[in-house]
Amino acid sequence: MSQWKQIQQLEIRLLEHVDYLYDDNFPMDIRQGLASWIEAQDWETAVNDESMAAVMFTNLLSQLDRVRSQEQNFLQRHNMKIIQQQLQLKYTTNPAIMARVISTCLREERRILSSACTEEQGPLEKSLQNSVAFERQKNMDNRVGIIRGSVQLMDQAVKYIEDMQDDFDFRYKTLQSRESSDRNSETMKQEVTKLQEMLNRLDFKRKEILSKMDVVIKEIDDLVTSQLNPELQDWKRRQQIAAIGGPLLTGLDQLQSWFTLTAQSLFQIKRQLDKLGELVVKVTYESDPIPLQKPQMEERVKYLIYHLIKSSFVVEKQPCMPTHLQKPLIIKTGVQFTTKVRLLVKLPEVDYQLKVKTTFDKDLPPGRVSRQFFILTNNTKVMDIEDYSNGCLSVEFRHLQLKEKKYINGTKGSEGLLSVTEELHSLSFEACFTVQGLTIDLETCSLPLVVISNVSQLPGGWASVMWYNLLTDEPRNLAFFGNPPRANWSQLSEVLSWQFSTFAGRGLNKEQLAMLGEKLFGQHASCSDYQVSWSKFSKENIPGKPFSFWMWLDSILELIKKHLLPVWNENYIMGFVSKEMERALLKDKEAGTFLLRFSESHLGGITFTWVEYSENGDAKFNSVEPYTKNRLSALPFADIIRDYKVISDGVVPENPLKFLYPNIPKDEAFGRLYNSQPSKVYPYISSTLIPISELRPNASTTPPSCQSPQPPMTPGEFDVLCFDLSDMNSPYSE
Repeated sequence: MSQWKQIQQLEIRLLEHVDYLYDDNFPMDIRQGLASWIEAQDWETAVNDESMAAVMFTNLLSQLDRVRSQEQNFLQRHNMKIIQQQLQLKYTTNPAIMARVISTCLREERRILSSACTEEQGPLEKSLQNSVAFERQKNMDNRVGIIRGSVQLMDQAVKYIEDMQDDFDFRYKTLQSRESSDRNSETMKQEVTKLQEMLNRLDFKRKEILSKMDVVIKEIDDLVTSQLNPELQDWKRRQQIAAIGGPLLTGLDQLQSWFTLTAQSLFQIKRQLDKLGELVVKVTYESDPIPLQKPQMEERVKYLIYHLIKSSFVVEKQPCMPTHLQKPLIIKTGVQFTTKVRLLVKLPEVDYQLKVKTTFDKDLPPGRVSRQFFILTNNTKVMDIEDYSNGCLSVEFRHLQLKEKKYINGTKGSEGLLSVTEELHSLSFEACFTVQGLTIDLETCSLPLVVISNVSQLPGGWASVMWYNLLTDEPRNLAFFGNPPRANWSQLSEVLSWQFSTFAGRGLNKEQLAMLGEKLFGQHASCSDYQVSWSKFSKENIPGKPFSFWMWLDSILELIKKHLLPVWNENYIMGFVSKEMERALLKDKEAGTFLLRFSESHLGGITFTWVEYSENGDAKFNSVEPYTKNRLSALPFADIIRDYKVISDGVVPENPLKFLYPNIPKDEAFGRLYNSQPSKVYPYISSTLIPISELRPNASTTPPSCQSPQPPMTPGEFDVLCFDLSDMNSPYSE
C-alpha cells in the first residue's frame, strides 16, 4: 500500500497533523494527484544535487501537465494551472529548495505513520495530548460563546436605554415649553409624575446595564487569566516540543479564534461605554451611575484590550535555515534564514501599514555573550492580511542573514566559558499601532538561538537546542547553559526516538532505547528514573572513546539518513546491541545467522556479525569492519549483504550470511532492496563490486573478525588481489 493511501486511513487527529504539512510551498492537490510518482522519486538525493533537482522539477511540471489534461472538472483544471504557475515562480531558479520541501513532507508523513503504529506514547507526548484535550477546548468554546452572547444582549439593552432616554427627553422638553400658567394644573402634575417615573426607570436601566457590563468584564478578565493565557502558554510549550521533533504543532487557528472573539467583545463593550457617555451629555441627574462608574470600567476594558493584543503577538515559525528545516533555532553566519510572526487578534480597524522590526540580541546585559552579531539584510517589513488564515495579520522574514561584528586588533573581549554551541542568542520583534484611540506597543522574541560559523558545529548546536527546549519553558533564558539542569532518561529517550522519526522515518523501540540507556549508564543502572547531565550527554567522551554520546548517536543518524534509510525503515537493523549481547543472541542460532548493529568504536559505522560452528560444535562469531559513509557511497548496503564474500585458507570465496536474525532468509529480507538494475553502458559487459574479507585461522579464544577492503572490488581486481590478500588484511575486533 502506498504511503499516501496509508495516510488517508489515519484517524482525524493525525490527519490534522498531515494537513499542517501542506501549504503554498507544496499544495496537497499535488500530493494527491501525483502520489505514486512523488513517492517513487529520490528527493533526498536531489536536495544536494542541483542538476538532479532541476530534472525532477521539470519532470514534476510535466506530470502536472499530464494530470491537468486528463482532468474533466473545469475548476480543478484551473486550480492545477494556477498551482503550476506558482511552482514555476517559486522554484525555477532553485529547484533544490522544492526537493527539500517535498522530502521533508514525505519524511514527516512517515513519522506520523510511525506514531500511529506506536503502541505506547512517551511521557512528553502524553502530557501534551492531555493539555489539549477535547473537553478543555469544548469548555473554552462554550465560555467564549456565552460572553459573545452576553455582549450582544448588552447592545440591545443600550439601544433600549437610548430609546427610553429619547422619549424622556422629548417629554421633558415638551413640558418645559408649556406656558407657566399651565404648570400648576392637574395635567401638569400628572405629567411631572410620569416624567419622574420615567427617570427612575431610566436610572434603574442605567444601573442594570452597568452592573451587567461589570459582570461581563470580570468574566472576560477571568477567561483571559485562567484559560486563554494558559492555552497560549500551552501552545508555546508544544511549539518548543515540535521544534525538537515532537508531535506536529496545531491549534494556532483555534487560539486566533478565541483571541479574536474575546477582543471583539472588549471592543464592543468599549463602544457601549462610549455610547453611554454620549447619553449622559443629553440627560444626566444627581447620582447618575454612568459618570460615577464609567471611567473605572473604561480603564479596565482598555487594560484588557492592551494586554490581550500584546500577548497575541507570537512567533508562528521559529527562525530556521531553509537548508536545515528539521533543525530550527540554529543559524549559520552568512546563510539566509526565515521566521514568521503573527497577531492572533483580527483587527479590521487598524492601520494595515503595521511595520515590524527585527533586532538581534536586543537589550542584552554586557558580558552575557562573547560574540556579537548584527542583521546584515533588511530587518523591517510590513504586516499583511493572510487570506488563508481568516484575515489575521502576519509577516514572514525570508531573507534574514547574520554577520559577526569585527573587533579591534582581532579580539572579541573576554571569552566566556561556554562553547559556541552553548552560547544562546535571541531574535526580537517590535511593532506599534493605534486602534480605537489606544496605542499598543508589540514585542515578542524567538526561542533562544544557537549561532554557528561552520557546519561542523551543527551537531553540537542541535544538542543545545534539544536540551533547552526539553527542560525549560522559559522563552528567553539565555543564561541556561551557565548551569544546565539534568534530564530524566524517560523524557530524553523519547526525544532521541523523535530524532530517528524525524530524520530516518522510524523511531526507536523499547529494546533499542534500553540499549542506549545501557550505553549511557551501564548495564546495571535503572534507566527509567536515571538522570543525565548535560556534560555526560554532549561534552564528555564515552569511556575509552574519542567522542561523546551525542556525537556518536548523531553520526548514526546521518549514516541512516544518507545510506541506510530503506534497510532502517524495514526494521532490519537491530542497532544498539553490544558485542556481548549480540553473541548471546546468536549463539544458539543456525550457522550463517547474522544481525546488523551500529559500531561502538567508529563514528557513523555499521557492522554485521554472523555465527558459525566448529567441528566440535563451539560457536564462533565473526564481525566485519564497520562500513562508514565512504564505503557506503560506493555500494548500497543491501548489495553488500547480497555479495559479501569470505576467503579462508584459499577456499573458493563464499557468502557466510544466510539468515537475518532471528531466522529470516537473507534474500527474503533484502531481496527487494537489491540494486538489480542492469548496466546501461553499451556494449560493455556489466560488472559488480564485491565486498570481501579474509578469515584466517586464529588460535586465540577471542573470536576473529573480518575486514572488508575499501572500496569494494570488481571480480577482476579480486583475482589479482587474492595472492596478496593475507598480507593486506589484519583481523579486526571492534
